[in-house]
Amino acid sequence: MNFTIRDATKNDMPSVLELIIELAVFEKEPDAVEVTAESLVEDGFSDNPAFKCFVAEVENKVVGAAIVYNRFSTWKGKILHLEDLIVSQNMRGHGIGTKLLDEVVKYGHHLGVKRINWEVISWNEGAIKLYERKGAKVLRDWNVVHLDENGIKNYIENLS
Repeated sequence: MNFTIRDATKNDMPSVLELIIELAVFEKEPDAVEVTAESLVEDGFSDNPAFKCFVAEVENKVVGAAIVYNRFSTWKGKILHLEDLIVSQNMRGHGIGTKLLDEVVKYGHHLGVKRINWEVISWNEGAIKLYERKGAKVLRDWNVVHLDENGIKNYIENLS
């Protein structure tokens, strides 16, 4: 299968949003997506973008995406966070996810980061095996902690 990996453009954001929604359904969180194509354009293509996105394209159709942003580690220094690596369900198994990951790693290397990190849901064994084959360490004894918008509001209201 022929596909291309490239930097995303503003015009790709409706397709990227479709992939984000597909991922949410896959991860059993179908109602969790709050971003819009417009907010993706605003947040990703402003003077100070919040993220960078790579897309995979087959016959001029976006079938995969990788979304990354810069972070800082107090132990390591500059790091890159891979927020999501998404390949449309019907396009999996063709090496698209691997090539998107390759692009993220090349980008991180170009930036001179000390680490690239991301999360993977515990039951996604296919992804876990891919990441381990590529040399990533899956830290199974760490827990991800989220404070959502409502939690932030409650936290602030309860400050003494």
